[in-house]
Amino acid sequence: MSQQYLAFDYGTRFIGIAVGQDVTRTARPLTTLKQNGEAPDWSAIKKLVAQWSPAALIVGIPSHMNGEPQWITDAAKKFADELAQQTRCVVHAIDERLSTVEAKQAIFEGGGYRSLKKESIDAMAAKIILESWLQG
Repeated sequence: MSQQYLAFDYGTRFIGIAVGQDVTRTARPLTTLKQNGEAPDWSAIKKLVAQWSPAALIVGIPSHMNGEPQWITDAAKKFADELAQQTRCVVHAIDERLSTVEAKQAIFEGGGYRSLKKESIDAMAAKIILESWLQG
């Protein structure tokens, strides 16, 4: 039986979310949530978790190409910890180097410059994070 997963591309202003499943090991962009000030929209996140009933949640943890932390690395780790507490789900953290670059490239190839909207980039980055984890 197939299991579903949700992935999160954490950012200080937006959180991209994707859904995928383990049989085909594919994912699709789902949505992008705007942060409420400095806090995630936990209500919206909990609704998505209830709707999709994922086997686990995957959070991308950014780092520089040499493995050194970025300015947002600690905030993404904190989000992953809080996500586990808020949803009572298993949360896996995964290195997400270059996911945003790959997302921009995929969106540009599919629709050109005009399709490069922040919301679509974050959700596509979450898709890339989830597919990487599923194939990993």
